[in-house]
Amino acid sequence: MELLKKLTACDAPSGNEEKITELIRAEVEGYADEIYTDALGNLVARKKGSGKRVMLAAHCDEIGVVVTFIDEKGFLRFSDVGGLYLRNLINRKVRFENGTIGVIGTEEENEKRAMSKMYIDIGAASREEAEKLVSIGDMAAFVGDFYVQNGRVISKALDNRAGCYVLIETLKNVKSDNDLYFVFTTQEEVGLRGARTAAYAIKPEYALSVDITDTGDTPKAPKMAVRLGEGAAVKVMDYSVITSREVRESLVSLAKDNGIKYQLEIMTDGGTDAGVIHFTGEGVKTGGISIPTRYIHSPSEMISVDDLNACVQLAKLFAENI
Repeated sequence: MELLKKLTACDAPSGNEEKITELIRAEVEGYADEIYTDALGNLVARKKGSGKRVMLAAHCDEIGVVVTFIDEKGFLRFSDVGGLYLRNLINRKVRFENGTIGVIGTEEENEKRAMSKMYIDIGAASREEAEKLVSIGDMAAFVGDFYVQNGRVISKALDNRAGCYVLIETLKNVKSDNDLYFVFTTQEEVGLRGARTAAYAIKPEYALSVDITDTGDTPKAPKMAVRLGEGAAVKVMDYSVITSREVRESLVSLAKDNGIKYQLEIMTDGGTDAGVIHFTGEGVKTGGISIPTRYIHSPSEMISVDDLNACVQLAKLFAENI
């Protein structure tokens, strides 16, 4: 789990993915025939082959906040970078690129948790003091430690560094005649942006998006047939895509034939890179493998180590056999 720990520790909110792509590049060099970064910052590691052109995508950005105003007392007003659950923000810590730590506070009488009534406190006593540390437009990521216990991982940014981990391990171990493009996409959290341009350039015949998904196994959780510890989640559909029947059935067959635990996933809220990849150009046969995750878009996301390993095994088999 040291690689996953290293990936999650790297702060990279949407539009600021340079550090995480540099880290991933260093990790995959020597395993790919070609590595490059495109205009939107997507990192592409290609393993050349004479077979089908296949794109495997995992977004490397994470949610965060951006400074919009600094008041005379040094408190920072902010907006969201990606989807934030407002009820979970109060008293959370955030970290800016220069290492400055802030705490999200709220005005009194903010029962509805309106973001307009929240602020970030970096301990400054004035605007001038605050401006020595941060500027308008600076982004910050949430702070969350990495723990492994009882076969579970708890950390910030498992969405979607867990998916990046799956792609890295697949790239390191895959043996295939297919022409494989491992794409670590940018700006997914703000509109699936990087995947759109990457797919347009690569023009894949098949694609697989690897991301996280909700679970329905916590007390009084919304009904959902995905549970932690029950294996890789093979995507049927989400808000952005209905997956290719061919790809979906291939994933299920590969899981059954190789004894890999799997479950079927329908996510009714939210989307993944598959949503823009599948209708790129003349269309791409696209599927998804998801890592079941509790407490999504919080600094304390939770996954199962067994599920993560199942996703690695299934992604590898897909790349080799599609």
